[in-house]
Amino acid sequence: MYIANPIYDSIFKYMLEDNKVAKVFISAIIGEEILELDFNPQEYSTEIASASKGSLTVCRFDFSAKIRTENGFKTVIIELQKAKYSSDLMRFRRYLGVSYQNKDNSYDEKQEKARQIYCIYFLDYGADLPARPVLRVDYKMEDISTGDEFPATGEFVSGLHHRSWIVQIKQLKQRRRNDLEKLLGIFDQSNITDTNHILNVEEDSFPEEFQQIIRRLRKAAEDPGKRRSMDLEDDIVKELQDLERKIEEKDKTIEEKDKTIEENQKKLAEKDCEIAKLKLLYGIK
Repeated sequence: MYIANPIYDSIFKYMLEDNKVAKVFISAIIGEEILELDFNPQEYSTEIASASKGSLTVCRFDFSAKIRTENGFKTVIIELQKAKYSSDLMRFRRYLGVSYQNKDNSYDEKQEKARQIYCIYFLDYGADLPARPVLRVDYKMEDISTGDEFPATGEFVSGLHHRSWIVQIKQLKQRRRNDLEKLLGIFDQSNITDTNHILNVEEDSFPEEFQQIIRRLRKAAEDPGKRRSMDLEDDIVKELQDLERKIEEKDKTIEEKDKTIEENQKKLAEKDCEIAKLKLLYGIK
């Protein structure tokens, strides 16, 4: 079965624009049941300009989620971002800072209590992390003297610390140890066809609860408009890569020139030293 490749930002965004699909997809990642999922008012995308082709939308989603708990439910803020380059780390920091400062990310209007923040990152590059498809980064609370651990709960801890889930797309090859990794098989680039835009996957390899996600991606694969958006994304990424290569080459040229100047200055200094010695030897002022 053919599905559109969600490694493309345009397809990833299209997939999560369906609320039911987004709810199932994010619930699978965080391992908690999401009862309600809404885009926050401040949800937006970042546009990277391209000189000749238009612009590339870099996906960033802010959700407000109502999650089932043992005692009822809780509401959290979920930030979901996808990155192609290691330089996007600083963008992650900026967005996270904005979320912490945003007064809308709170409940109880009288006391303005902070909602807990969940962060989900999709990385499409080799990061300095353990070679595992999905990593969860969670906080813990312990007595620094005895090492005794305590439940990391309560308003103070959840308001000032956040949980993170990191999906490393390049580590997804043939790793299907649980239902989540089966679902994330939609990002496995070993399934590309004669075009990077389309993946050929086995429909029965995905559990029943994820079939609506597969149907959404199959619909995107059949949409000529989505094909064009992937073509556009390819063009812009290539432009960015070419620009990056030119900058590197320019930096290398400047570095070589600086090295040559430094060597010439060193040679001139040595000659001046030799001349000074000869003048001293022959009493020349």
